[in-house]
Amino acid sequence: MNRLKLKSQLEQFFIEDIGDRDLSSETIFGKEEKGEIIFFAKDNGVFCGEDVINIGFSLLDEEAVVELNVKDGDRIEKGQVFATVKGKVASLLQGERVVLNLIQRMSGIATQTQEAVTILNSSHTKITDTRKTTPGLRMFEKHAVTCGGGVNHRFGLYDAVMIKDNHISFAGSITKAVEKVHAQVGHMVKIEVEVETEEQVKEAVTAKADVIMFDNRTPDEIKAWIELVPESIKTEASGGISLNNLASYSDTGVDVISLGALTHTVKALDISVKVQIG
Repeated sequence: MNRLKLKSQLEQFFIEDIGDRDLSSETIFGKEEKGEIIFFAKDNGVFCGEDVINIGFSLLDEEAVVELNVKDGDRIEKGQVFATVKGKVASLLQGERVVLNLIQRMSGIATQTQEAVTILNSSHTKITDTRKTTPGLRMFEKHAVTCGGGVNHRFGLYDAVMIKDNHISFAGSITKAVEKVHAQVGHMVKIEVEVETEEQVKEAVTAKADVIMFDNRTPDEIKAWIELVPESIKTEASGGISLNNLASYSDTGVDVISLGALTHTVKALDISVKVQIG
């Protein structure tokens, strides 16, 4: 993750939560009163969020000491204490909820991604995410996907061209849409075309797309159509694919399978924080 961007976003998250002051902590504890908290897993999964913990607490207390026993992508087991933070009590209490919310969600995404990779069980096809992320949390969620063994798709509308069905309808054809893009973007920008028929596959190949996405196609359709695509063009399967039917796509030969469910319907990993006494 971009640490400068991470710091900026965490500052905004803390401002949202703390507002003008933390009435609870500031009225109970002195400014210099010290304490210690621990993070522990209440379920098995994949941890993600080491930078969130390190940078988050340092923003609230420059002298905070964080001890992490895990790295992003490591497995954590139920009951495992994986992080300890020492610092000013008020700062620890002000930061715990924001940090916890983020690492729970990120770890849930990493865990679900690892499950998808395991189910697919392919040495060739990779699992990738989509733009179906939580507004404001895309960097966090896409980082979590990589921690679970997946790869990232485009980060937004700005870093790659994806020509979808509506683009094709407005442009008149795949050929016309690709030609217009080629005339205006540089050689470093990839062009992906979404296809729904065999005729569209052939047209996308002729138009020299960089990536062809088989949209809402069955495994059998993909296996047949992929024979029409030269090795120089990457292929993607997307739409209608979930953890329940993912295994059926393992031998289609596509380069990547994109799953919106990795980020938009994820269950947060159960993680908790408690005070360390003695």
